[in-house]
Amino acid sequence: MDIKGNSLYSQMQSMSLQAMGNKLPTVGADAMDVNGIPTNSVGKINESSSNFGDMLSKALNNVNELQAESGDKKKAFEMGDPNVTLGEVMIASSKSGIALDATVQIRNKFVEAYKEIMSMPV
Repeated sequence: MDIKGNSLYSQMQSMSLQAMGNKLPTVGADAMDVNGIPTNSVGKINESSSNFGDMLSKALNNVNELQAESGDKKKAFEMGDPNVTLGEVMIASSKSGIALDATVQIRNKFVEAYKEIMSMPV
């Protein structure tokens, strides 16, 4: 990251902390950037009590439910159910496809981040 990127990152962290109502940690002789934001301090950003694993499994279950709903609507339409229209089938299929694509992209980002972390020297 270049110098502008680091400054932008610290500004984003500061705004995130302010949005959550947290104060920036007190710093003694830490350097300040142009906007008066401490450059060496990092506050606690995420105070949610949710576990990442639980959130991930809920998201995967949601994708699974969308896939199952899409399959059920397809099957009902193929069997001639008058309550299921082609539009509903196409919308359900699109929703499940988008959710699956997003899940695959998230997985790819996790794998990329894992590889990057593992290649860091200790």
